[in-house]
Amino acid sequence: MYYPGVKSKEKPGLGELLRYVGELVEQGAEEHYRAMNLNYRARYTPVLRALGAGADTVTDITARTHLTQGAISQTVALLEADGLIQRNAVDDGRKSGIQLTKEGRTLVGKLTGHWDATFKAIARLEDEIGHPLLHALEATATALEREGFSARLTAVKTRKRKGGKADAK
Repeated sequence: MYYPGVKSKEKPGLGELLRYVGELVEQGAEEHYRAMNLNYRARYTPVLRALGAGADTVTDITARTHLTQGAISQTVALLEADGLIQRNAVDDGRKSGIQLTKEGRTLVGKLTGHWDATFKAIARLEDEIGHPLLHALEATATALEREGFSARLTAVKTRKRKGGKADAK
């Protein structure tokens, strides 16, 4: 998907490529969930993995997954409706705790091997493309947390208005 000689206006942008890659990965994962005879949504994975790693509130899950609290809350509601998690009171009463139900624990047990295989498949993909994809995405997220994309766009536009050239990188 390299476009030599194609003007930047005609190339897919970062957002488009990230969404496309995400869709391809999710489609492949969902094909395997169906083959496992699971009625499962790929969006459940980060929440279930976080719960399995010890998270027990929406705040904990948000911190572990780096997804928005709104997205986590919506997924938690779906998991609860599917009977995979249940809410419980937490000591301070300001938050509700979340825990896997028996059905949720059974599902996580079935998925653990699939998740291990997923990371091995990612490692093979990284070998094929010659780039540490997960590391690059983590580094990108860290850089954007440090200086958001809006600030980066503003810096480029400001420099251009002042007659300077945009960075060549």
